[in-house]
Amino acid sequence: MTEHSIRPDVQAYLDMLAAAPRPPMSDGMIAMIRQAPADFLASQDLPVGELGEIRDVLMPGPAGDIPLRLFDVKAEREASSVVVFFHGGGFVAGSIGSHAAMAAEISRGLDLPVVSVEYRLAPEHKWPAGPSDAEAATRWIAENGAAFGREFTGLVLCGDSAGGNLTAVTSMALRDQPATLPVMLQFAIYPTVGRSTEFPSYEAFADGFGLSRVDMNYFEGAYASNKADWRGAPALHDLSGMPPAVVVTAGLDPLRDDGRAYADKLEAAGVKVKYRNFEGTIHGFASYRRHIPSARDDLSEALAMANEMLRAG
Repeated sequence: MTEHSIRPDVQAYLDMLAAAPRPPMSDGMIAMIRQAPADFLASQDLPVGELGEIRDVLMPGPAGDIPLRLFDVKAEREASSVVVFFHGGGFVAGSIGSHAAMAAEISRGLDLPVVSVEYRLAPEHKWPAGPSDAEAATRWIAENGAAFGREFTGLVLCGDSAGGNLTAVTSMALRDQPATLPVMLQFAIYPTVGRSTEFPSYEAFADGFGLSRVDMNYFEGAYASNKADWRGAPALHDLSGMPPAVVVTAGLDPLRDDGRAYADKLEAAGVKVKYRNFEGTIHGFASYRRHIPSARDDLSEALAMANEMLRAG
């Protein structure tokens, strides 16, 4: 399959989007999305399915309480690592609810508890509110397994898209000032971590492949990050001493080369890395599994890579 080939189920999904296009992202559009019911926001993914436990917890954050939600395939378990999950959505949208099915599948695939974090969103809360919440939540989760009825022994940081950025940023923060538990793995799913506009994939796939140039420009302006700061563009800064990483990208994603460059730079810094580009699919595939059946196997393969990395220590 060449890099511009599109899987049939991906093409069908893109055709469905083109037949009923939504307005470009804007402050008003974001407000409408946030008012939509949680089941509507999650409607492109599979159902959450059966789990051993789902538990909501509130923690004190830098600017007020941060909602957290535990997803665990097991009702009870022995001491284990915990996955701290940061949802995607361009730093302006997404929620625990919109990504509940993905969090549940990560728990099934890794056989670990997953705690999803409801970090603050732009444009109301611009950068670095999101990174501040992500770091604070990770440190709190590391110290408060009892709040979830569990004992945690290590951290697996995971996120998709904007959440992949928070995964990398939080990994860097905990590298420099460790939490009470070690970071065992960073698992970044089609992350935005550097300067995407400088890569060929940004131009090749920025229109007609689900994640548009107009929307990306809106996300960038709303979030207003400083890419000279490591919390804005972690891939542009020192990556030595980072935890082992699994990085996955999509072949038809404008962010593809950004993720690939991050994996390459991690490896060059001496970090253990597993990288996989899923050809013929688009940004967001892991949360489009209802409409893109092949994405189910993609996510399963990505989770198998993470499992292998965790077993290798």
